[in-house]
Amino acid sequence: MTAGSGGAADPRLLGRLLVTGGAGFIGSAIVAQALDRGWTVRVLDSLRSDVHGGEPELDPRVEFIRGDVRDADVVDRALDGVDAVCHQAAKVGLGVDFQDAPDYVSSNELGTAVVLAALDRAGIDRLVVASSMVVYGEGSYRTSAGATERPAPRRIVDLDAGVFDPRDETGALLEPQLIAEDAPLDPRNVYAITKLTQEHLATSWARSTGGRAAALRYHNVYGPGMPQNTPYAGVASLFRSALQRGEAPRVFEDGAQRRDFVHVRDIAAANLAALDWTTEQAPETFRAFNVGSGVVHTIGEMAAALAREAGGPEPVVTGQYRAGDVRHVTASSARLRDELRWEPAVTFEEGMREFATAPLRASVAP
Repeated sequence: MTAGSGGAADPRLLGRLLVTGGAGFIGSAIVAQALDRGWTVRVLDSLRSDVHGGEPELDPRVEFIRGDVRDADVVDRALDGVDAVCHQAAKVGLGVDFQDAPDYVSSNELGTAVVLAALDRAGIDRLVVASSMVVYGEGSYRTSAGATERPAPRRIVDLDAGVFDPRDETGALLEPQLIAEDAPLDPRNVYAITKLTQEHLATSWARSTGGRAAALRYHNVYGPGMPQNTPYAGVASLFRSALQRGEAPRVFEDGAQRRDFVHVRDIAAANLAALDWTTEQAPETFRAFNVGSGVVHTIGEMAAALAREAGGPEPVVTGQYRAGDVRHVTASSARLRDELRWEPAVTFEEGMREFATAPLRASVAP
């Protein structure tokens, strides 16, 4: 099923779906498409204040439970009568500083463990878990000799000198290339570590219980309904929020960082395709899938496109950096396309045009 097909699914595949974090940016898009396909949807969401600036507007067909995925009693109640789970609830983003580490570990790792234990008690065997491209660390590169290389973390002395691109041992630039799911994983900040741990926990659950889990490694997601004015949002939200305030987007480094920007509606469609996969009979009990548009753009290009479409001030390239950031990471989504018959439906140009003036979520608590 493609992202834009909107066709009816096999009724045997449908039932009651629980979406954790279903009131959030990505979760609400999944909920909307699941309802359109014929799922009965229940949402479990804590409405944490660093994500939500107010009460969510949920479709009246949705059964909503307000609660935390770390609360086993609440999760048990949310799973009653459920056939499959999309686990989206998580603390996201690079964070402010290392003082965020306990919250990341508790929200993402403990929360996932509680959900998985509850799935085991309930006898539910179908799971899609939200992962991230951050599990790769730095992206994949090709040397001048044609070999594939995964460079070490960038040195602070180089970043201070404005040397942002990874280089080989001779000092020659490495050529970025698309990264596939079988590449070595190298999480380089606390958030990334927790996303990889979520994958490992899902793998253990699937092997222990006979369930089937798909982990979707989202690349840079954007679209209507992103939260605004929060340090935990993605760069697209930060740029869009600046433009909404009448300010120029501030682009770190030199703006040439390569990313794959994928629209939230395509992310939602990938989740539904992955739910279909969890019903199929295949050797794997766990499978990871990159979810990206397949088209590479730089962060500077995205900032410029948003500013142009919004009629706002041109971006300012600051040369600043964050030590936990990687330079280039772009996805090969061939596995998702080939095995799940998924295709992105929203082009970069269409998506930026829409996102430049689309409503954002209410400002979150300071």
